[in-house]
Amino acid sequence: MTFLFSPFFGKPLVNFIISKTVDKINVIIDKDDFFKGVKMKTNKCSLCNLETKFYLSFRKKDYYICQNCGSIEMHPDFFISVEKEKKRYELHKSDILDIGYQRFVEPITNYVVSNFSFEHDGLDFGAGNGQIIAKILKSKNIDIKVYDPLFHNDKSVLNSKYDYIIACEVIEHFHNPSNEFALLFSLLKTGGKLIIMTDPLKKETSFIDWYYKNDETHVFFYSNTTFQCIKNKYGFKSVDIKGRLIVFEK
Repeated sequence: MTFLFSPFFGKPLVNFIISKTVDKINVIIDKDDFFKGVKMKTNKCSLCNLETKFYLSFRKKDYYICQNCGSIEMHPDFFISVEKEKKRYELHKSDILDIGYQRFVEPITNYVVSNFSFEHDGLDFGAGNGQIIAKILKSKNIDIKVYDPLFHNDKSVLNSKYDYIIACEVIEHFHNPSNEFALLFSLLKTGGKLIIMTDPLKKETSFIDWYYKNDETHVFFYSNTTFQCIKNKYGFKSVDIKGRLIVFEK
């Protein structure tokens, strides 16, 4: 799936009147967007399957926090439809000549070029409608397969094993991350790399102010603790976290 830059649509600071700390993450809550009367739904973490607790409501969407894996997720009741989700992705400009986008994905493309060659088998999982990363790598003589459930739903590519799998601005869209990471792990060869780009949730981040949650297709948010839990849950050999670039080794 593609990513969509979403501008911050906050309100003047004067409207932010409630301030509290929830699990060491600073939260500033807009008086117009915080609903004390919202019915607290029960929920289990869609990654580790343990009980989560209600975190907050923002713009009529409920979010839950997992104290085990450190993730925050939107309750499934507030997911948008697949049709609406696809339309959002189609709004993203997928232009191979877009220098800004090329620079944005450089952490992934540079990593692949530095660590793999045309002899290795690679997959861009969630390639989006433009398949830009695959095109950039092809220009560097590295040909990889692509998969996207909405734009390139060729399930035959899921029958192979890969030396590396790319997931660029994808995992925050996972409705069921437990199943998705199990699939990704199964598709890797022993010693293979899962190369991810996302924006991890930091402890000092004010979730209310955080631009990343403003995209309504972003439903699951990861912290560094979450990545360690993924490593342990699926049996990855290691995980290397460098800013937005996260690399798991099987």
